[in-house]
Amino acid sequence: MFTKRTDLALEARELWQESAEKTTRLRGVKAAKHKREGYPVTRVDILDPEGERALGKPRGSYLTIDLTSFWRRGADFFPRAVRAVGSELRELLPPEGPVLVVGLGNRAMTPDAVGPLTLEHLLITRHLISAMPRQFSGFRPVAAFRTGVLGTTGVESAEAVRGLVEQVHPSLVIAIDALASRRCQRVCATVQLSNTGIVPGSGVGNHRWALDQKTLGVRVFSIGIPTVVDAATLAADLLEEQGLTVEESQLRRGRAKPMMVTPRDIDAQVRDLAKVVGYGINWALQDLEIDEITALLA
Repeated sequence: MFTKRTDLALEARELWQESAEKTTRLRGVKAAKHKREGYPVTRVDILDPEGERALGKPRGSYLTIDLTSFWRRGADFFPRAVRAVGSELRELLPPEGPVLVVGLGNRAMTPDAVGPLTLEHLLITRHLISAMPRQFSGFRPVAAFRTGVLGTTGVESAEAVRGLVEQVHPSLVIAIDALASRRCQRVCATVQLSNTGIVPGSGVGNHRWALDQKTLGVRVFSIGIPTVVDAATLAADLLEEQGLTVEESQLRRGRAKPMMVTPRDIDAQVRDLAKVVGYGINWALQDLEIDEITALLA
């Protein structure tokens, strides 16, 4: 059978519900919805091995923030998006301790550039606290690292981050990467936060070694933005909307290799969302207002 592809826990739950009987209850998984700064938030908690098997994801919490209305450019759309991402992230993170933020992905490949671009909007404070402890005593130590990709560095992202963790000794790692969505309307319109770590390269179908507590020795939190849709998954959903069923062999007929679909203006969308996520991390880690963050970054 053809398996539809998604990196979002929210969509994995939807796929399970579509494949199961309507009366069947999804055990080991709890879901809840609320709003933050006017943006809908869906929280999916995978509670046990049964939930892990059902959704194909590790045990933990997954929060999906729907930023669809962000693109309508309404009143205070940017500050509200920053506070929504930052507030949800703050509730996931431990309140104290040095932080290492890792930007995963390929800066030269726009759909995969979310991680590197986000670091451009991050307040880096670790060195300032060391150099001027009195002036920066109120800041949380933050360091950042762009991993690059295996094809240009010859080093797995997990290997590079693990070596840096051993030297920097952060209390936690925040990893940022591009994801793949099942639905076109969720591409560049959602942000997924998780406390389970991440597998670099998920968004572009190039899975590498996982970054999680097992591989790094510290807690790993992830921030993912879906920037692509698998073409076969998109085709299957479109055909099912017409009441048709399609097997994998039919979907793959005439296709030389897997394909990904991304928006025409992906460069602008990724750039804007990277700024939201970068500011959101600053909001979660530092006791600062948005205008103060802007002044310090300038």
